[in-house]
Amino acid sequence: MVVKEFVQMSRDRLTFAMILGIPLMQLIVFGVVINTDPRHMPAAVLLADDGPQGRTLLQGLKNSTYFDFVQRVGSEAEGERLLRQGRVQFVVSIPENFSRDLLRGDRPSVLVEADATDPTATSGGLAALGGVLNTALLADFKGPLARLAPVPPAVDIRVHALYNPEAITHFNIVPGLMGVVLTMTLVLITGLAITRETERGTMENLLSMPLRPTEVLIGKITPYIFVGYIQVTLILVAARFLFGVPIHGNLFLLLVASFFFIAANLAMGITFSTIAKNQLQAMQMSVFVFLPSILLSGFLFPFRGMPGWAQVIGEILPITHFLRIARGVMLKGIGFADLGRELWPIALFAIVVLSIGVRRYRQTLD
Repeated sequence: MVVKEFVQMSRDRLTFAMILGIPLMQLIVFGVVINTDPRHMPAAVLLADDGPQGRTLLQGLKNSTYFDFVQRVGSEAEGERLLRQGRVQFVVSIPENFSRDLLRGDRPSVLVEADATDPTATSGGLAALGGVLNTALLADFKGPLARLAPVPPAVDIRVHALYNPEAITHFNIVPGLMGVVLTMTLVLITGLAITRETERGTMENLLSMPLRPTEVLIGKITPYIFVGYIQVTLILVAARFLFGVPIHGNLFLLLVASFFFIAANLAMGITFSTIAKNQLQAMQMSVFVFLPSILLSGFLFPFRGMPGWAQVIGEILPITHFLRIARGVMLKGIGFADLGRELWPIALFAIVVLSIGVRRYRQTLD
C-alpha cells in the first residue's frame, strides 16, 4: 500500500506541486512581503517658499525614510487630485514666506494631507512627523537662531487625514471584502464547471452540442455574473446599514467596474476547469490563486509596504485594481475618469485568461 500511494502521488503531479507550492508561498509572503510599517511612501510637495529652511525641512522628511517625494505640484487642487487617484500617499504643503516667518519666530504652519483610506499605510509617517519636522531644523538653529530651538516647536504641524479621518478599520476592510468574496466564490464555482461534467459523465452530451469552445465557456460563466451581482448587492447593503461605511461616489460606476472584475474571476475559474483533470485539482488551483490574491492585493496589508517584486505580482492580479476602485468610489467619491487606469488591467487579464481557457478546452474525451 505504501508503494501504491507513492506511485499514485507521482502520477498526480499537480496535487504534489500544490503540496509543496502552498507552504512555500506562505513562507515567502508572510516572511518577506508583509510589512505593517511601510516606508518610502510616495508623496507630493506644494512648495510655495523655496527658501533654505523649506528645503531643509523636505530633506528631513525624506531622510526619515517614510516619505519619497515623487512629484511637485503647483496647487492644492492638483495635490488633492493625486491623493484621490491614489498616486501619492501624502501631500506636504509649505506656505509662502515660510522661511521669513520661521526666522521671525512666528511659528509658521506646515500642512500634511494623507490618504487615510488605509490607516496602516499612513500611521507610521504621521506618527514620525512631529519629531522629524523639528529635529530637521535644529542644524539651522545655531548662533543668532538658537532662540528658535526651545519648545514649543518652531513649526506648527497640521495634519489632515482625508477620506477616513477617524482611522476606522472597517471603512477600509469592508469595501475590500467585496473583492475577496467575489474572488473566493466565483473562481471556485466556475473552476468546477468542466471537471464536474467529466466526473458526472455528462461531458459527452456537452461535446455533442454544435457549439464552439468560446460559446461553451461563455455559456458556462454567464449565469454566475448574476450571482456575482447578488453578492455585490449584499455586501453594499451590509456596508452601508450594518457597518456605516460612507458611500461618497456613484454606485453605478462601481457596478460597471464589478462587471469587469466578475468576468475576470469567472474567466480564471473556467480556465482552471479546462486544465484540471478532476474537481480536487480545480479546488487546489483555486486555493493557490486565492492566497496571493488576499496577501498581495493590499487587502490586509499596505500594498506600498511590500517589496518591489511583490508589487509587480500584485499589479497583475485583478483584485488589486478592484480594491482601489471599490475604496475609491465608496470613500473618495472618484469618477469615471479616475476608473480607467484601474479598469483596463482587469479587462486585459480577463481577455488573456479566457483566451488560454479556449485554447485548453478539450473537444474530445481523450
